[in-house]
Amino acid sequence: MFEVKPYPELSWSLSRHKTMLTCLRKYAYDYYTSHNGWLSSADTLAQQAYRLKKITNLEMHFGSVVHDLIYQVIQRVLRGREIPTEESLVDEIRHHLNRGFVESTRKEHLWRNRPKHYTMLHEIYYSQTNSLPEDKVQKITNRLNTTVKNFFASTSFADVLNQQDMQFIDSEKFRFMKTGGVKVFIVMDLVYKDLNQNKWVIVDWKTGKKSEEDRNQLALYALYLQQKYKIESIEDIVIRNEYLLEGESLEHKLTEQDLINVQHLYQISIERMKEYLNDTSKNEPLPLEQFPLQEDPRVCSRCNYQELCFPEVYASQSSNV
Repeated sequence: MFEVKPYPELSWSLSRHKTMLTCLRKYAYDYYTSHNGWLSSADTLAQQAYRLKKITNLEMHFGSVVHDLIYQVIQRVLRGREIPTEESLVDEIRHHLNRGFVESTRKEHLWRNRPKHYTMLHEIYYSQTNSLPEDKVQKITNRLNTTVKNFFASTSFADVLNQQDMQFIDSEKFRFMKTGGVKVFIVMDLVYKDLNQNKWVIVDWKTGKKSEEDRNQLALYALYLQQKYKIESIEDIVIRNEYLLEGESLEHKLTEQDLINVQHLYQISIERMKEYLNDTSKNEPLPLEQFPLQEDPRVCSRCNYQELCFPEVYASQSSNV
């Protein structure tokens, strides 16, 4: 039976770690204030924070749609069903993007009541208009055909098509390992066994530009895989980024030091998170005021919680519309 708890469980993920480093107030809203905000019995602040937490932006929405549809295509291959053409996949992505725009501009009332089930774009919500910036629309339009074309031409999709030489493990599911009683969450895009090379392959699809964090992310996934399947040597694990924007398949050579580094990362990060707890046994946070606001307006301009951090500004903007 589902149990309503006053505080969430303390857990760790790369996205949570990055949020903590970016803005502690956003971290508090994301992981504490918004807790239980999906319940009709929750207080107004929790509901508002939960609603704002679910706002996305055009780039993130595009990436999410692409990831979901790639997963569906791979499932079709594995089940022996017809594979969509590049053109039909582009059309399907465009359909989802258009639906997100319609929901943001014409169905805000539905999103307010069920924010998990409807899309609200940051660019729409905070501009108080029913239009998207032309430069952003053009950027996503340019990425659309390129991303789909490069997916179909990718090394990893070729491996999926060659089913007799691969053993599909799983993909797009929440997994976790534990350290000191804290769950470390992992979501891998694609995992399979290369039967010819007798290698485990971890794939992460990227719809944006390269980042220095990409290697760390894959090292974390490899650490999980090694522990779960008791893989003796990390040389038996291949970690691969598929950069769909550039059309580049990049494999990283893992070392034991990579795994040690990522372990240190989440261990130190968890200890930092505990510094903002009033009661570690309950995961009860300090008062919201003790989570400092971000001071860089450029970061704030991209944040979902502007109306909570700067209510006077947001109220004046709304009254001028």
